[in-house]
Amino acid sequence: MKVGIVGAGMVGSATAYALGLRGIASEVVLVDLDPALAEAHALDIAHAMPFASGTSISHGDYDHLRDAGVVVIAAGVAQRSGETRTDLLSRNAAVFRTVVGEITRVCPDAILLVASNPVDIMTQIATAYSGLPNHRVIGSGTILDTARFRSLLGAHLRVSPRSIHAYVLGEHGDSQVLAWSGARAGTVPVALFGAQIGAPVTDAVRAEIDSKTRNAAYTIIKGKGSTYYGIGAGLARIVGAIRQDEQAVLSVSSVTALIEGVRDVALSVPRVVGREGISTELLPDLDTHERAALQRSASKLRGLFEAVTL
Repeated sequence: MKVGIVGAGMVGSATAYALGLRGIASEVVLVDLDPALAEAHALDIAHAMPFASGTSISHGDYDHLRDAGVVVIAAGVAQRSGETRTDLLSRNAAVFRTVVGEITRVCPDAILLVASNPVDIMTQIATAYSGLPNHRVIGSGTILDTARFRSLLGAHLRVSPRSIHAYVLGEHGDSQVLAWSGARAGTVPVALFGAQIGAPVTDAVRAEIDSKTRNAAYTIIKGKGSTYYGIGAGLARIVGAIRQDEQAVLSVSSVTALIEGVRDVALSVPRVVGREGISTELLPDLDTHERAALQRSASKLRGLFEAVTL
């Protein structure tokens, strides 16, 4: 499958690298407002492919995206000093108007995979601009937050994160909700598993894991300026689920008709992802506290979207 990536910065290039290393795409095309940047990343990644896979890595303009099955959108503008989040959103909306218009002109049948932040709102903006059905516009959402949650839980319980089944819901941001009530190690609730192996999941442990999950991006940004490897791998995982028609359950963002009383809002819940995009939306069994937190997250995101000038 051919995959296009619009925005050849650190997230876009890390995604191309992850796709190539895993051989998920037959062809990856990088497109950027700065063609020299796209060319440089494409060349560098292409030179790694003899060690990894047969994936073809190239760069070009929007017309080179023709026949792409998935297009990753990692484009956007940075926040200016003194600028409000709403102002930033409006400027990014203007960028998306052009980007999404060009993508749908060249490959109207592609699934759009949104990575630009704030990803939930940008996913809803991309849905509005593209005219595509909700299930064909997917935001990376909390796929990375979920990976962080599982990694931390796995470390505490001394098992592989791949054996942890737990999700982060709602916003990819400060109002995200760690769904502790449904978290499992294998088939065993994490609290019971921890008690069995002498690693109790106490309130203090939960608070520490919650904080490290929620604040991971801030820690990484403080140390090196931005995050890109984790989300690059997450985006490659989503593309892989689409290419293989896996029907994989992933915590991704999409416009949701109704959740906890909030209508038409993009946010993350577990969703089944395959060749046609999202086929099923799953709502976990949450406790009262988690449901209230998810409602607050949904209301926050809906309010931010309504403030954007489209």
